[in-house]
Amino acid sequence: MGRILKLLSALLLLVPALAVGADDGPAEIHEYRLDNGMKVLVRTDRRAPVVVSQVWYRVGSVDEHRGITGVSHALEHMMFKGTENYGPGEMSNIIARHGGSENAFTSHDYTAYYQQIAAEHLDLMLQLEADRMTNLTLPAEEFQQEIRVVQEERRQRVEDQPRSLTWERLRAAAFPSSPQRSPIIGWRADLESMTLSDLETWYRKWYSPNNAALVVVGDIEPERVRELAEKHFGDRESVELPRRPAPSEIEPRGETRLKVHAPAKLPYLAMGWRVPALGSLDSPDDIYALDVLAGVLDGGRSARIERNIVRGQQVASGAGASYSPLGRMDETLFSVGGTPASDREIGELESALREEIERLKDGTIDADELERVKTNVRASDVFQRDSMFYQAMRMGMLEMTGVGQDAWDAYQQGVEQVTTEDVHRVAREYLTDQRLTVAELVPEGVDGAGRPADGGAGPIGGEDAVAQ
Repeated sequence: MGRILKLLSALLLLVPALAVGADDGPAEIHEYRLDNGMKVLVRTDRRAPVVVSQVWYRVGSVDEHRGITGVSHALEHMMFKGTENYGPGEMSNIIARHGGSENAFTSHDYTAYYQQIAAEHLDLMLQLEADRMTNLTLPAEEFQQEIRVVQEERRQRVEDQPRSLTWERLRAAAFPSSPQRSPIIGWRADLESMTLSDLETWYRKWYSPNNAALVVVGDIEPERVRELAEKHFGDRESVELPRRPAPSEIEPRGETRLKVHAPAKLPYLAMGWRVPALGSLDSPDDIYALDVLAGVLDGGRSARIERNIVRGQQVASGAGASYSPLGRMDETLFSVGGTPASDREIGELESALREEIERLKDGTIDADELERVKTNVRASDVFQRDSMFYQAMRMGMLEMTGVGQDAWDAYQQGVEQVTTEDVHRVAREYLTDQRLTVAELVPEGVDGAGRPADGGAGPIGGEDAVAQ
């Protein structure tokens, strides 16, 4: 379920650093900053002769405004369409010829480009990335083709996916004034009116070394990465970055409700409470407790939603919960949602989910429930530290959201210390009607084009990132 995706996403960012190889000792993160402001983060992992190289830019959909929503993601597509030194697709061909793989993704908070390749080719990878940081050509004919690809992507990922559409509209209603109300992929009207000039302006504003971080994990010496970073990025000029949108949203003043009519066979219920994001509080204790709360509700067959609502009362055919604490804005969403069982009404599902929430405010939480969540955190760490790619992802996300690498070490300890009273407290403080937005998908049947019956899987809480 979506909870699993969200939990993995959160833990991907926050689980602590542990040793990555018995022979290498504790895995240290080496941090440098070039004279032009570019951050360099390196972790050595010698289990295989490869490296993961990622260049992150602190720009995403929260930096956009109405009229150009989706421009960060559209520009990401064009970053593969040639520079002054390499033609469209040539960079990808070079990487493939050297046995590497590559891709990119855009989120609310950042945009990142990455390669996984033999360690001996890192020099070449950084040369290519540095080239497209400043020498992108943005050919008009490529833009016309690529913007149509993005519009089609929006149709497939959102407009033909009723659950995704419902979460998109819920987010827009929950955050009425801040830029995080806009979808990463952009509103359709903005995509249809987007021009090449919009992308050129965006590129010149944000793609500079003082708005970027290079993250490298793999079979490489930190000093060698620093040397290569200086060689390829050191002569790139920093720019004066534009003023960023305020991270705060207007104060919630009561429950918001909306209905989303769309072609679908089944109804769907989405509920989101505005809660703090990591970095917005002086103490992250509430963040740890909210994540444990989400784990008590969802995260396997023994979690409360699955045990009580899906299999117990059989009021839902599927349901889940989600909380992702990382972001550059002050608030994020704690989300629950589900599809009512065939003989149940959507109001019955909402009542059942609300009752589970109320029980978390004052009822009993077994020690076994807390231990299950904490065990999941430990298990996720074991799996994730086995991946160079996810190590690099965590380092990049923590850097881009301004939380800092220390949060990596603090997270597991914070979760381990969460008590039942902590869970009661954050449930009472944050999961209130004043902070709540409820969206109901009203199915209008499947159209003649054969659109999906219920909108497909779609994670609880909606989009996390949009990749190529």
